[in-house]
Amino acid sequence: MYVYDDFDRTLVDERVNEFRDQVARRLSGELTEDEFKPLRLMNGVYLQLHAYMLRVAIPYGTLSSEQLRTLAHIARRYDRDYGHFTTRQNLQFNWIKLSDLPDVMADLAKAGLHGMQTSGNCVRNVTTDQWGGVAPDEIEDPRIWAEILRQHSTMHPEFTYLPRKFKIAITAAAHDRAAVRVHDIGLRLHKNGAGESGFEVVVGGGLGRTPFVGKTIKPFLPKRDLLSYVEAILRVYNQYGRRDNIYKARIKILVHEMGAEKFGAEVDAEWQNIKDGALAIDLAFIADIASRFRYPKYENLANEPPALTQVRSRNSRFDTWFRNSVTPHKQRGYAIVTLSLKPEGAPPGDATSEQMDAIASLADRYSFSEIRVAHEQNLVLPHVAQRDLPVLWEQLEKIGVATPNVGLVSDIIACPGLDYCSLANTRSIPVAQELTRRFKNLGTQRELGRLHINISGCINACGHHHVGHIGILGVEKNGQEFFQITLGGRADEKAELGCLLGPAVPYAEVADVIEDVVAAYVELRDQPNELFVDTVKRIGVEPFKERVYAAR
Repeated sequence: MYVYDDFDRTLVDERVNEFRDQVARRLSGELTEDEFKPLRLMNGVYLQLHAYMLRVAIPYGTLSSEQLRTLAHIARRYDRDYGHFTTRQNLQFNWIKLSDLPDVMADLAKAGLHGMQTSGNCVRNVTTDQWGGVAPDEIEDPRIWAEILRQHSTMHPEFTYLPRKFKIAITAAAHDRAAVRVHDIGLRLHKNGAGESGFEVVVGGGLGRTPFVGKTIKPFLPKRDLLSYVEAILRVYNQYGRRDNIYKARIKILVHEMGAEKFGAEVDAEWQNIKDGALAIDLAFIADIASRFRYPKYENLANEPPALTQVRSRNSRFDTWFRNSVTPHKQRGYAIVTLSLKPEGAPPGDATSEQMDAIASLADRYSFSEIRVAHEQNLVLPHVAQRDLPVLWEQLEKIGVATPNVGLVSDIIACPGLDYCSLANTRSIPVAQELTRRFKNLGTQRELGRLHINISGCINACGHHHVGHIGILGVEKNGQEFFQITLGGRADEKAELGCLLGPAVPYAEVADVIEDVVAAYVELRDQPNELFVDTVKRIGVEPFKERVYAAR
């Protein structure tokens, strides 16, 4: 966990007081909604279909148990007793009254939380691998660099009013769990031929109306140059980005139209002017930031203790959960545990206040008081001793977050859709709920293997449908809800956009179509362990299209 200093706390407290005054002026009528809009957006407050929505920033997806309890308190006191975890490692409250928002912000501030830079045309909450700092395949903790970028970008005067919102993601692992290639800037920590650590810099990724996989403009950037190079990218974007057309304002459009090579040359020219100045990072600064992270005092434990092996052999349900939800840890004798927020028939990513409180207590007891938010809308306990896994599983089962479906077909990513969002064309949550019912058999899910379904209720792609193994996009046709299906997308180090399967299908048929796609995959895969995304890569979408639409 990163420990915030007096400057951070003062900044957040001052923002609370400022926002309290702004809300009072809105409620009195002194400010119109149009005048209030840019002020509320700077604090993560949206006006959605039925009510205001508050988006709480969770920097690089890391929460303390105290912070999770604060979120539970807000859900219970000010909302409808739940919160919604998002693909950007944030949390959303959908039903808070405007008059209560200043008090909510004050309660958040006491726990070191806020809504700054979760909306608006600024650098948004910097995200990273939910296993950062504990993943065996990483070269170092990427959260240190996410924190450096967070500090630099927060309320940066030059980049508070960019042409459009701006998102940065970082990974330091061989397997990309941060989806860096579909962000405005993606950073991949790796080592060059000399064994030095640095960054591959990817720009121009993004989903939405015009999706792109990002392009590498700097194969290796020394660590000292991270801030100056990112600043150079932002300056070029700020100068050349479109402000006359909201649909063409993202950096992905600029990179596409300018070309990655020319864009990179513009960045390099700007960078040469600043790289040896105040933004050059020295080792002492990195060490200072790293020293503010509090790492667990691990015990010297053995891997796979005999008692754990015995429980696995005696209890098949525990063994199923263990094989699905428990991941190796870089520290001997410990494990990473993913908590599924995708039970059968429930909205993906939702957690009740009771669940949040219980998870906070379990984190205190079993995970050094630390919780992570995953891009897949699940939660993670990152520091669990292997010996504690059986008793932890029993407690997780009691609160409904031990469904062993992580990474499987019912572990669905979905945006709030038309149930909440004024931008949506269709509902997303009921589609996800129905699909979890269709694929509730865990045996079937395990036989299908890793298979990601992503659902977006509109072209803005908050459900990341473009990079789902199966992507579902809601579209409106003559006032009716229809859905386009894409196949073969992926968001990892081999990121690709899915290919359109065929004509959009009506709401009543979408679950049937997904079942048909999955049935076709079982018949078409080369061998039982060939993953869905690999089958699509090998044979394309046409064989799926023929089978799905043959009877329609």
